[in-house]
Amino acid sequence: MPETLQEAPPADDHPAGDRTSFRLAVFGAVLVVTLFAGYGVGRLNNDEPTAPAPPAATGMAGMPGMPVDESRPHTHNPDGTAVLGGLTTTGMGQAVGGLAVSSAGLTLVPGSTIFPEGRPRRLTFMIVGPGGAAVTTYAIVHDKPLHLIVIRRDLSGYQHLHPTMAPDGTWGIDLTLAAPGSYRAIADFTAVVGGQQIATTLGTDLTVAGRYAPVALPAPTQQVKTTNFTVSYEGTPRTGSIRPILVTVTGPDAKPAVLQPYLGAFGHLVMLRQGDLGYVHVHPEPRLVDGKVKLWLAAPSPGAYRMFFDFQVAGRVYTAAWSVTTG
Repeated sequence: MPETLQEAPPADDHPAGDRTSFRLAVFGAVLVVTLFAGYGVGRLNNDEPTAPAPPAATGMAGMPGMPVDESRPHTHNPDGTAVLGGLTTTGMGQAVGGLAVSSAGLTLVPGSTIFPEGRPRRLTFMIVGPGGAAVTTYAIVHDKPLHLIVIRRDLSGYQHLHPTMAPDGTWGIDLTLAAPGSYRAIADFTAVVGGQQIATTLGTDLTVAGRYAPVALPAPTQQVKTTNFTVSYEGTPRTGSIRPILVTVTGPDAKPAVLQPYLGAFGHLVMLRQGDLGYVHVHPEPRLVDGKVKLWLAAPSPGAYRMFFDFQVAGRVYTAAWSVTTG
């Protein structure tokens, strides 16, 4: 017992039973005080709960936090950090990019956005910072400083391009849009501003005047034919969880094709959502799995999508496309 309990009157002034009762009473009082003190602390913590510690930061290579594993699905927050593993705060699915012309303090400023039908015209644009100055320094991600996806609003006419940049920060490439309609140009890049790397995806609309004849989204399938090859995938994209997708490329002899690295990977998968063209870009694992390309994918939300898989064989790049509906 604490020393203070030893200060009771001498033993000859109190019978043994009284001394025992006294000690029990003191012990009970101390216990009650302790319990009420703990209860008070608990009430304080319950009335104003402490927020959980934020998760460790993630980012592209060279940014604060752990570098993003490019073989995992990721997009970019408005602050330029990368969303790795794909799930949004709602838990539904992976966040999408390419919906905004301005994000993370950067803005895509296009030149002419009107294009002729079926004839090349120079597409130009700049990425400008908060002060309006053009960004001229970019990190190399998958062998290129900037990846440009062009797609018509009905999810036809897909192109994966790599424009070049002039010293003043103007990006340019000759672009041919085959049919009338509204198109989306999506720029995926990591800008270097003030010594910081900002990974983001910006988009702008392009227009081809003329009689617009929309193309219906092809029916969902897991096997398609391209020039010289049959391309199929195993797995089912779902919202709320990241799932493996295995892509197989076979030649006319029904044997597996010998895939070559293209832009630093054995393939590139772009997923675009019907309706708003929400964009997801996924890279595969660095090694083939039994000759198959393995990717990890989380569907951003329930709905219809078009998936485009770029791959290279014998120095030539091919694209396979599938429709998929997720629940």
